[in-house]
Amino acid sequence: MKPLFLAGQWRQGRGAVARSVFPADGSLNAEFSTASIDDVEEAIQAAHQAWQEPSWRNSLPVERARVLYKVADLIEQNVTQLAALQTRDNGKPLAETRGLVMSAAATARYTAACLETLDTELTNARSKDWLTMSVHEPLGVVAAITPWNSPIASEVQKLAPALAAGNAVILKPAEATSLIALELARLFEEAGLPCGLLSVLPGKGSVVGNAIVQHPLVKKISFTGGTSTGRQLAHIAAERLISTSLELGGKSPTVVLADADLDLAVNGVIYGIFSSSGQACIAGARLFVHTQVYDAFLQRLVAKTQALRVGHPEHVETQVGPLIDEKHLSSVDAYVRQAEHDGGQILVGGHRLSEGELAKGSYYAPTIIAGLSNQATVCQEEIFGPVLVVLPFEDEQDLVQQANDSVYGLAAGIWTENYRKAWQLARALDVGTVWINTYKKFSISTPFGGFKESGVGREKGRLSIVSYMQQKSIYMGLNTQPDPWCEG
Repeated sequence: MKPLFLAGQWRQGRGAVARSVFPADGSLNAEFSTASIDDVEEAIQAAHQAWQEPSWRNSLPVERARVLYKVADLIEQNVTQLAALQTRDNGKPLAETRGLVMSAAATARYTAACLETLDTELTNARSKDWLTMSVHEPLGVVAAITPWNSPIASEVQKLAPALAAGNAVILKPAEATSLIALELARLFEEAGLPCGLLSVLPGKGSVVGNAIVQHPLVKKISFTGGTSTGRQLAHIAAERLISTSLELGGKSPTVVLADADLDLAVNGVIYGIFSSSGQACIAGARLFVHTQVYDAFLQRLVAKTQALRVGHPEHVETQVGPLIDEKHLSSVDAYVRQAEHDGGQILVGGHRLSEGELAKGSYYAPTIIAGLSNQATVCQEEIFGPVLVVLPFEDEQDLVQQANDSVYGLAAGIWTENYRKAWQLARALDVGTVWINTYKKFSISTPFGGFKESGVGREKGRLSIVSYMQQKSIYMGLNTQPDPWCEG
């Protein structure tokens, strides 16, 4: 049974035994131990003690950066093994998991570079009698809670800036994908991260996660996952007066205007919803197509979707892999049945796949539904699966109103050859990220986060390190004369 990583020590957790299962066929990957409440307490106390030691928090930026550069190198050196492990953990095709692993390496390397060039700010004092400056100090112990759909990328996006800022981190990975997080801990250990600054504690969110975020020594909650859980964490953070970073759900609109390059748009729309089997917070799940090109576009879209290669995630030709498990497949199918009940027309898909080797796994056919209004349940709630709803539009003002008519505001896509119009639409959409004539592309240098119920705060970008710090102002008196107030 695989041990957990507690304050630099590999040992069996005192919680229940958990299992990692391969979504492609239900086979057992491994059994691993989870943390108990006592393990959480021990890890946080050790993290607080390690953070208080000046060897890390007061080290030169170049010294902390050196560890992150080493982590980036180790991730790249182990890309094949890590990609294979993440595929076994969550069923994503190898081409996708390899990209996520390389993204994690790029995140560590970029964060290290930002750390080396992060400057203290000398502020304008408005007086010759004193000098003022603004500095940033680490927070202390940070709770990082990550999802199962893109674990290694999400984990490094939290670990790298939090550690770069001089903090200690307690990482609670999704229980279904804990193996990749534990392997990541090995790489940080090999890179020379001081003992105690990182613990990886698998377990149920309701037990382990709750104990971590409620602990008085935890000074920030960084969470990626569902909106309902994010709302609960926001309440906890508000009660404790600590900061949060919440990257939550989405129901992202994609817009195809009349002048769009239809072939380019079809490919982008399909990738945006069906890659990762739709199990992505930024999946382009609502498609608005101008009535002038609606029929032509839909014909191409359906044909291309029917040609997608759904299969075993370890096969190189596979484009769409299985869903994470049977429970999630049942949830996705229930939404499709609800769409039918509401009058939706299933143009392609709409059922699980069980032919041949697919019979052993949780495979669902890429699905396109038409004939519904934006108020339908499948247009308003996050399905987190390979289900696309297509809606025609004619008036662009009405389009913006419909696209923004959602509790979510994470991302959007626009397909048009008119960049003036694209710019106007991009500014009008209430979302944190807009892709124009592309979709689901990321840069570690560009901040990412959502509006409305899609989250609070931003990850990535040059200032990601600062988000794990607290600001301090320092005044230095320069006047050698006594203050006249004290002279009576």
